[in-house]
Amino acid sequence: MVRVAAVQFEVGQDIAANLATSLRMIGEAASRGAELIVLPEFCNHLSWYESREQAHALACRHGDSFLTAIADAARRHRAHIKIGVTLAHDDGRTTGASLLYGPDGDLLGEADKQILMGSENDYFQPGAELGPVMDTPVGRIGMYACMEGVICEVTRGMAVRGAQVLLNSLNSFATDEASLHIPVRAAENKVWVVAANKVGPLIPADRLAQVSAGLKIPAEWLHGAGESQIVAPDGTTVAKGPRTGEAVVVADIDPGSADDDRARHLATRRPARYTAIARPPRGRTAPPGTPELHVAVVRGGASAVRRAAADGAALIVLPEGSPLTAEEVAEAVRETPAHVVTGSGTLVNASGALPPEESADDPCPIHRLPWGRLAVIAGEDARHPEEFRLAALADADVVAVPYTAREAWELRLGLLERAAENRLNLVVAGQDGPDGVAGLILGAPRDFTLWTVWEGPFTGRISHPEVTTVKNSDEVVHAVVRPEQAVNRHVSRGTDVVDGRPWQLAGALTEPAR
Repeated sequence: MVRVAAVQFEVGQDIAANLATSLRMIGEAASRGAELIVLPEFCNHLSWYESREQAHALACRHGDSFLTAIADAARRHRAHIKIGVTLAHDDGRTTGASLLYGPDGDLLGEADKQILMGSENDYFQPGAELGPVMDTPVGRIGMYACMEGVICEVTRGMAVRGAQVLLNSLNSFATDEASLHIPVRAAENKVWVVAANKVGPLIPADRLAQVSAGLKIPAEWLHGAGESQIVAPDGTTVAKGPRTGEAVVVADIDPGSADDDRARHLATRRPARYTAIARPPRGRTAPPGTPELHVAVVRGGASAVRRAAADGAALIVLPEGSPLTAEEVAEAVRETPAHVVTGSGTLVNASGALPPEESADDPCPIHRLPWGRLAVIAGEDARHPEEFRLAALADADVVAVPYTAREAWELRLGLLERAAENRLNLVVAGQDGPDGVAGLILGAPRDFTLWTVWEGPFTGRISHPEVTTVKNSDEVVHAVVRPEQAVNRHVSRGTDVVDGRPWQLAGALTEPAR
């Protein structure tokens, strides 16, 4: 067993004070026996600058007093320390860097942030090299930072390359980090995740009102969201900090406990299909779908399908394993415009089974329908984020998912993230599932892009779908999703959750797991 700690604290514009806080929190974690300590992102300086030149001037440099003090702390406490800082490079670049120091004070690894969030694009350059997976006495470790965990490629790549423990440093005011984006990366990859976020203002006090007005977010929400946490490979949060205030979150973990589960899980991937993820983005070329679409999950027989169609459902999805044949379904929706996806993934309307209309030979063929573009992901493929990424790259608006969840995390975290990180609407239909849940209908919300006017009040969530739950006791569940919203993939200025993926560094996803 290894004792790990995630520490959360406030960072300001005084670099010396920030160093003192970092060292104090490291000492507190070490006093509680932590052998691996994770600090937040941008520990050296508040992530706010007047210019790219100022950001470079204020960044850390290898061997400077700030990083030397962190290395000395690792040596003094005989601990592994992961810290996020801005780092100035000799070639003039400035990056957001994750650094791991070992118990001898040596720098064991460095990973530059591969996808930047919003104004970070104004000051920093994205990483140009793959971060390492390091074999250490406390496990095989990979590192990432904040926005890298809001999409799937960075963490998936490290898991495929053999990581057992992923360390995440955050600088985020989004509450859906703690509720979704942090724990899902543990569960979908069968790894441990140790994540440290900030608390306190993320904007200088004299700029808070101005930024609040520009972001269209109340000033009280522009604080680090805390809730630093340690998550097990099944997606269970074993320890979590408070929403506000400094904290040291500690847990004992067994880095190798999920090795067999991870190997079995990743072995069901189909990496030969994923080459499009590692190709340059082409941008969405398809027109937007309709503003709204009436959908239904039907877990009954032909009469239930007929009733759902009569009630106005334009898209109906049957659960994996449904015994209804295409012929029975076609008869059930006769004289209606409804389309039905069967339990085996076949699209049917009143005329019978319909082949995909576009790219039938591609990994994710598309059906062009009156309301937009439909992809179908059925069975075991629904367990893997790569499959949904392919759907987004094919400009799908809605994905029908006839799939019965094998584990609780898939319905609690996994499928929600597939909708969120790809800006897709999902209609998930299964047989009786864990925790009384058989399926989900997940809508892409209108409110998504920061620095734009939102329709509803800001609640702390940025990238999270609207959820309608299908219970084991339900026969028919209706909801409305929004095909049109799949077009908007910009979570902030300069940050596109699909085309902004680090495709140049995603080659590991096209290879079998190690």
